[in-house]
Amino acid sequence: MSDKGLSRRAMLRTAAGAAAGVGLAGAMSGTAQASWFPGGRRIPQRMISIQLYTLRTLLESDLEGTLEAVADIGYRSVELAGTYGRSAAEFRRLLDRYGLTATSAHVGFDGADVNQLIEDAKTIGYRKAACAWAQYGTLGEWRDFADRLDDAASAFRRAGISYGYHNHDHEYQPIDGVRPIDVIADRTKWYNVHLEYDLYWVVVGGADPVEEYYRRFGRVKQFHVKDRGEDGGWADVGTGDIDWRTLFRRTWPGPMKQYIVEHDAPSDPLTTAKVGYDYLRNLRF
Repeated sequence: MSDKGLSRRAMLRTAAGAAAGVGLAGAMSGTAQASWFPGGRRIPQRMISIQLYTLRTLLESDLEGTLEAVADIGYRSVELAGTYGRSAAEFRRLLDRYGLTATSAHVGFDGADVNQLIEDAKTIGYRKAACAWAQYGTLGEWRDFADRLDDAASAFRRAGISYGYHNHDHEYQPIDGVRPIDVIADRTKWYNVHLEYDLYWVVVGGADPVEEYYRRFGRVKQFHVKDRGEDGGWADVGTGDIDWRTLFRRTWPGPMKQYIVEHDAPSDPLTTAKVGYDYLRNLRF
């Protein structure tokens, strides 16, 4: 690694030091409080992941050093959002080198070669994927999108990969009295399309994450764990106002198997990654 590259130890020292100075007090408080309830549930390490979009600025400048730092924090699983100019095979080799597994990825299907997406998924090794974004102004457009989503997800399912949909807040805003998230869920088959709930956006959209989880019980197989700050913006996990302990306890039943740390615009991505990982590993619920 060049002198200009990221040193994993230096990055982790920086992350730890920055966390001590900005925002870690909130995460530490939540973690300490969790320890007051011995014998509670704990999220297994294998179920904790991070959406690499959180680290995109570092990955663009030093892909290998950043992946190494992610592994040093303790992560064993990651969710992809692109491969940063590397082929699927090259990216898989990097993950293997640092003891990381891609359990899922954000890949758009509209206008894409779905067969190639499936082959890339098989090469990298993830068994879940999701459409990360869609936005339309009419129910007719949302219905057409849902039909295309179901067709693409059916192809993924036949290849042994579960394909889902990742929400933002606008899917919870009714159009002519109907929420787009309900159009997606009702118009697609449960065995084709799973749901990846971005919990921050569910809350910002005005919905109750627990109620939404049971509304589509069995289909929600991934959580994006993204906290909300006092100003309503993004916050490092455990430092905001979302009651993770209650939310996780009430949604523990069912097949949901991934808790994916995310922050859309962190000022210090590695601090965000470390604070999120430590909070989830120490949380008892």
